[in-house]
Amino acid sequence: MKILLTTLHAKYSHASLALPCLATYCHTIPGVSAAIREWTTNEPREQLLRHIMSEQADLVAFSCYIWNIEKTLRIASDIKKIAPDTRIVLGGPEVSFTIFELMHDNPAIDFVIKGEGEQVFHQLITALVRHGDSNLLERSLGEIDNLYYRDGDDITSGPLSKHFMELDTIPSPFEAGLVDLKKPLVYYETSRGCPFSCAFCLSSAEGHVRSFGMERIKSDLTLLMRHNIASIKLVDRTFNFDAQRANDIWEFILKHNRDSHFHFEISADLLTEDNLNILKRVPPKMFRFEIGVQSASETTLLRVGRKADLGRIFDTVRRLRAETDIELHLDLIAGLPGEDFTGFLASLRAVADLSPHMIQIEPLKVLKGSAMREIASHDDYHFSGFPPYTILRNPWLNFADISRIETIGRLLDLFYNHSGFSTVLMLLRRTIDTASLFDRMARQAGNDNLSGLSTRRVYELFARLAGPLVDDATRRLLNDALFFDYCRQEMPLMGKLPTFAAERQDECAWPNPRELSPQAGVPAGSRVKAFRCTFLKDYRCDEWKNGVVGITFVYVSGAGRGLQVMTI
Repeated sequence: MKILLTTLHAKYSHASLALPCLATYCHTIPGVSAAIREWTTNEPREQLLRHIMSEQADLVAFSCYIWNIEKTLRIASDIKKIAPDTRIVLGGPEVSFTIFELMHDNPAIDFVIKGEGEQVFHQLITALVRHGDSNLLERSLGEIDNLYYRDGDDITSGPLSKHFMELDTIPSPFEAGLVDLKKPLVYYETSRGCPFSCAFCLSSAEGHVRSFGMERIKSDLTLLMRHNIASIKLVDRTFNFDAQRANDIWEFILKHNRDSHFHFEISADLLTEDNLNILKRVPPKMFRFEIGVQSASETTLLRVGRKADLGRIFDTVRRLRAETDIELHLDLIAGLPGEDFTGFLASLRAVADLSPHMIQIEPLKVLKGSAMREIASHDDYHFSGFPPYTILRNPWLNFADISRIETIGRLLDLFYNHSGFSTVLMLLRRTIDTASLFDRMARQAGNDNLSGLSTRRVYELFARLAGPLVDDATRRLLNDALFFDYCRQEMPLMGKLPTFAAERQDECAWPNPRELSPQAGVPAGSRVKAFRCTFLKDYRCDEWKNGVVGITFVYVSGAGRGLQVMTI
């Protein structure tokens, strides 16, 4: 039997972890070969179908999420029409709930695995290999926990249980060479489950937290670090649920890491003093922490079952910001019970005052299987009936409010999250707080398309949205600081200055780099360009100096290296 394990990622840079785990767990079944193929949702359906059919698999197993389920179901339907004998299996969080309805509406689906998949998938494949289409097959399928299947015209399931696997029984997919380590982003898990019971999250449905053994974790991490993976994203829902365990892993990474960047989802209020002491030693650009604040309203958090000490969270984030070099990524969810638009801005203001490196805002997604579905039915929530089930309105937010919040989130991503506007934002925040600033810019933006903009267009957009918020004198300084920020991102082209700096052509020069004094740290063989302009203040200093100053920007690039910009 040939098995095709496949999924559709949101981006090409992602590498699946679920599929290699399934493959390694099943590799000892006699007479079975497995192939892993990964594509993206952006590829044409017809092309994906051709790729899948060319594998000539007896069974195709799809890993399903909110971003790929609709396209997956269409492809599965087409597979069945082309090759009716091909068995189709679905697994993953998006198909682990309302399974009877899913299989009724999609007759091409033969099997659905609910929840944790490795053991169930192994038992399913074993039953198919042993019994094929014999009368013993149905009896065998009926003994498999958490497996849904077709019994003639009926849909039935084996026993439904909350049995949790011993994680160390899953062979390492990394040691087996089944994870694509050429991808810039590799997912890794050291645990499953979550200690919290947040209504908006599917992890609350699983609950029980289990960890791989430390020997296994260190072995996998050693392999990944030796391959110099650019970014290793740990998918643990709360990495630091056990403070000592977190310390042991962080110490191991600090000792052995070369150039990899690690992303952790943590709870800031669970960090201990020992944790913080270790984190002070983390070098710049090695760790990123994603911290889900979700709301600054304790009342709102209680209504969704989120147990969090907001005061401790904020104090810990301030310490992480002041005492460590860890990149901090803070999340908010818009649309939680009891939080209106004013309340949302208060949450954004509280988070922005912590000065995190990134702020992410997501409108609430009322996920299948989450406790939020029941809350939504009681509290008159209206949300899309299609993935990703985004909220449309509730008693506290109308659709216009949600649309403006989405725009604020997009503007934060454009202007705040990539540090390219630090000077001009520092200027504006002297008179207006971050939440109010981005709210007012979002009102200016209205329903404008904010996607697919070049670097220059993004800076011109900032000038257009922020300019009307200040007086004429401040606008002149705003455009000056904005142009300084722009010059630190890319070199202005002669005759093509951004619109907010168009009148400064006479102040600009493009000197020959050979005329500049030698720059320390410029790698041999680099391409060097230069641009010079006068500014109203010297923005290179922490305390901006008044008086016109000439600043030269030196742009250094080379094969395999990003652009480096120096100012002299």
